[in-house]
Amino acid sequence: MLSARPRLAQYLNLIRWNRPAGWLLLLWPTLSALWIAAGGFPGWHLLLVFTLGTVLMRSAGCCINDVADREFDRHVKRTAQRPVTTGAVSVKEALVLGAVLALLAFALVLTTNATTIAWSFAALAVTLAYPYAKRFVSMPQAVLGLAFSFGIPMAFSAVQGSTDWSWAALGGSVPPLAWLLLLGNCCWVLAYDTEYAMVDRDDDLLIGMKTSAITLGRWDVPVVMLCYGLYLLIWAVGPVAYGRNPLFGVALGAALLQVGWHYRLIRLRTREGCFNAFRQNHWLGLTLFAGIVASYSWP
Repeated sequence: MLSARPRLAQYLNLIRWNRPAGWLLLLWPTLSALWIAAGGFPGWHLLLVFTLGTVLMRSAGCCINDVADREFDRHVKRTAQRPVTTGAVSVKEALVLGAVLALLAFALVLTTNATTIAWSFAALAVTLAYPYAKRFVSMPQAVLGLAFSFGIPMAFSAVQGSTDWSWAALGGSVPPLAWLLLLGNCCWVLAYDTEYAMVDRDDDLLIGMKTSAITLGRWDVPVVMLCYGLYLLIWAVGPVAYGRNPLFGVALGAALLQVGWHYRLIRLRTREGCFNAFRQNHWLGLTLFAGIVASYSWP
């Protein structure tokens, strides 16, 4: 048991268990979509499926990402001590752990319906593609945006989908509103992951990594703020149900204040400021989620 405890600690470190901000960034838009699709509380079953599934898939993604980036990470200050990079966890161990976590998430999806199961394969494909996008795509944060947003169409499919495996059923299970919200969420991911990339820009330039922070250059801060604005605009005007009560307007105002605070954190492009801005983004997602819940709970 003495040897098992350090091993477990390394596994928990690998999946970033001590840094919940990552899975919260996935959770809030997914639960928001679930509430909108269901027109309110979606029921304990779907709430449990999507909450646990989000944590499991984000953890699996960390395993895959760290294996793919192990040679790059050793040259970046922030990532040099990750378990796979240091050898504390082997590549095989990380891949096995990632596979187990992904299978557990898939087991949860199996309790929903056929169309949601089908969409889960598309979500997995994007998740697997992202770690390698940084080698070929000038703005891989856009790929991450798609990976981090796929819970939205899956949430709509879980609520509104069917047991029919036909292509027609697959397409009809996700309404246009879901894709609009996915687009808005992609803008948010591009904003906060560019902040994240700004932290490592000097190291990434040396090792030849492609990131949005490098591609945008001195336009990084304006584009980040533009993406925040598009995110809030789309999520404000997309669902008509938001107009039913003033509480969502309060939440939106609070979100705008947070965006202004983000500008103050990143405008000088310091490592500390940019990393702090990234880490606090989950509060922005929580604020909108709280406004959505309130909009459906208002008598």
